[in-house]
Amino acid sequence: MKLRDPGHDIHVIERNAHDNTFGWGVVFSDATIQNLRDNDPESAQEILDSFAHWDDIDVHFKGTTVTSGGHGFCGIARSRMLDILQRRAASLGIPITFETEVESLEPYLGYDLVVAADGFNSRVREAYADKFQPSVDERENRFIWLGTHHKFDAFTFIFIETEEGWVWAHAYRFDDDTCTFIVEMSEDTWQALGLGKMPISEGVAWCENLFAEYLGGD
Repeated sequence: MKLRDPGHDIHVIERNAHDNTFGWGVVFSDATIQNLRDNDPESAQEILDSFAHWDDIDVHFKGTTVTSGGHGFCGIARSRMLDILQRRAASLGIPITFETEVESLEPYLGYDLVVAADGFNSRVREAYADKFQPSVDERENRFIWLGTHHKFDAFTFIFIETEEGWVWAHAYRFDDDTCTFIVEMSEDTWQALGLGKMPISEGVAWCENLFAEYLGGD
């Protein structure tokens, strides 16, 4: 908006500190990157220069690996992406107010457009539920969000059947030497394995052992 009309008065309100982030990396499809390139080539290029890029998806299932190509994905560390976007906003004269929780939209009703991106437990969505009429579909699967220095060359899915049920992981690179590694399972399997009762270190060790042949000691 600022690039298309420098006269626009834009202000970003952020609940976290400038260097706070949650999770490891962010994945974009090639189509998403093209949309960014069409709207802000400078930001797109800097993000692309920081990306790990791959075209393949590897699926490991019952001792076999199926590779599907031509997908086009990019991964970048969340902290790196935030830094790029914050510096870009500053260069365009867009102020960012950090560590500010939006309790109500009342102070912002004078704006022509308010974009609220306050997460799953959105106060804005709840306050205006009668207008937005949101549909929220909650599921029961459990996730364990981990990272590894093992370098997966493709967007990787791994399925392993245990005595307590299926456990699977998906992994993707977001910089030169780090991958996000997310372990997932059903609620029944989670309870049967007792992972929720383990200390975090034991739970991580259990995951490392289960996926050891795919992690190569990393």
